[in-house]
Amino acid sequence: MRVLLIGSGGREHALAVGLAADPAVEELIAAPGNPGIASVATLRDVKATDPEAVAALAVEVGADLVVVGPEAPLVAGVADAVRAKGIACFGPSAAAAQLEGSKAFAKDVMAAAGVPTGRAYTCTTPDEVGAALKEFGPPYVVKNDGLAAGKGVVVTDSLPVATQHAGECGRVVIEEFLDGPEVSLFVVTDGTAAVPLMPAQDFKRVADGDEGPNTGGMGAYAPLPWAPADLVERVMTETVGPTLAEMRKRGTPFAGLLYVGLALTSGGPKVIEFNARFGDPETQVVLALLASPLGELLNAAATGTLADFPPLRWHEGAAVTVVVAGHNYPGTPRTGDVIEGGERPGVIHAGTARRADGALVSSGGRVLSVTATGSDLAAARAAAYDLVAGVKLEGSHHRTDIALAAVEGRIKL
Repeated sequence: MRVLLIGSGGREHALAVGLAADPAVEELIAAPGNPGIASVATLRDVKATDPEAVAALAVEVGADLVVVGPEAPLVAGVADAVRAKGIACFGPSAAAAQLEGSKAFAKDVMAAAGVPTGRAYTCTTPDEVGAALKEFGPPYVVKNDGLAAGKGVVVTDSLPVATQHAGECGRVVIEEFLDGPEVSLFVVTDGTAAVPLMPAQDFKRVADGDEGPNTGGMGAYAPLPWAPADLVERVMTETVGPTLAEMRKRGTPFAGLLYVGLALTSGGPKVIEFNARFGDPETQVVLALLASPLGELLNAAATGTLADFPPLRWHEGAAVTVVVAGHNYPGTPRTGDVIEGGERPGVIHAGTARRADGALVSSGGRVLSVTATGSDLAAARAAAYDLVAGVKLEGSHHRTDIALAAVEGRIKL
């Protein structure tokens, strides 16, 4: 099987490693890729959000399967264009990708499907914003209705901060705050059959202790020793099944990766958000533990044969990933800094580039995610931070408390 992977971030590097390890994948091409992906795939240049360009490249390389990593190409219709060429594609249509492309659309689908989630209002005027914020009270949750690269959400006790964010976004969804630990559940689906992966937890705030502004994610771990034993079964029954049924009912079946972001509230698991693709950095830990062949799994979803796929197999133990971010992230990051120790096993590239002299340099905010496995969460965490210690990047920063509360048994439902 010849696979074309679209994207250039840490999620795509983790996917590339998993795909390259699948014996059924004879050739892996990535576009546009990054220096880390180049170690396991042939890189080609393409504008990932140009549906016709991606489809043309898929035809040119003779792809049997196209895997679309990021959300923007999916919302732009890349999967539709690829499928129009008769090539299997893992990723939802543009219409189905609105589950991530529009927070208001996702809330409408959840309401129609009876999915447990927080109450919310879609607001377009200052008066609507003011009324919604007043009704819910702090902590205020304000979400940009459109794509915002994981940074369109503000959760704050400050009314002026919430109001300002709403004004900067224009159309926003304001919703009630959901208490309790957060969980990410990835579900592979062909639109009808659905296979859950292992739940993970990520860390959105930039600093230790969940302080500072939201980011695209500063680390993650799996499995979750504190999660209820019936969590996955319950989410599949209460949320995933009804959502997929509602999408089919609307004539826009969702096939690809449904990311379910959950809060485990006192009233049970409730949906914070849906995404239409693998989450970063949770992908790094979940795929590090997946023993089933990734290429064959994604191909089954892309070809409508997921119901026949064997039950998933998992490695024993745990995985932890720690993101190494560039200077000033999540503000405008400094780029071009030389990276040392970035080309070892377990180091996943996100915002990296290769300089003309061959040096590896930073090219984005989240530069690397360092991933390690271990016999248990404590061992995986220790191994991950040992790897982090070997990375040298001037001005970089990372959280030192990824998975610490879980290791110490401090997470309570």
